[in-house]
Amino acid sequence: MSDNEAVWIKQAIHGDDRAFGFLVDQYQKPVYSLCYRMLGNSRDAEDAAQESFIRAYTHLFRYDPQRAFATWLLSIASHYCIDQIRKRHLPVVPIEALPAEILPDQRLPCPESSAQKAEKEHMIQTLLLQLQPLDRAAIIFRYWHDYPEVEIAQILDLTVSSVKSRLYRARQALAKAWMADEEASFSPERRPNESPAL
Repeated sequence: MSDNEAVWIKQAIHGDDRAFGFLVDQYQKPVYSLCYRMLGNSRDAEDAAQESFIRAYTHLFRYDPQRAFATWLLSIASHYCIDQIRKRHLPVVPIEALPAEILPDQRLPCPESSAQKAEKEHMIQTLLLQLQPLDRAAIIFRYWHDYPEVEIAQILDLTVSSVKSRLYRARQALAKAWMADEEASFSPERRPNESPAL
């Protein structure tokens, strides 16, 4: 936590709206990103991010300064999104190895400039939405926010072993869905080097 952030938190706890505005500016991108990955569309993600900040503001007095503010805030956002998903009663697939090529590379920026990258991003998002809410949250925290299993367990109110188990099964389910989609997109009519029938 930076010195500025600690000051903003203290001021916000004492009712300084401007200080809380600085915190919103600092965390709006990661909160929105989490909400988008969880809910699957920008409108719901914007609403969820806004609601998460409102909840953080109204419960700021409960924040424990021994805990990272980002972890606390993302925990609020993830639980809100999980509640929204449960209210929708969306169908989910059973959890069954996410290949490395579909995980975001933490070392490189993700500009999403080419059509292939955009298509891949859409496919990943579609696959994420097939996971159960807690499994989806665990995957997002681990691979998009680079949180260790211990922190994910704290955020989601799970044991570390449960987080590890959920991550493993979710990677398996995503890999299986990815492979099925790849096989389906390679139809016999598209095979190269085949002469058309006469």
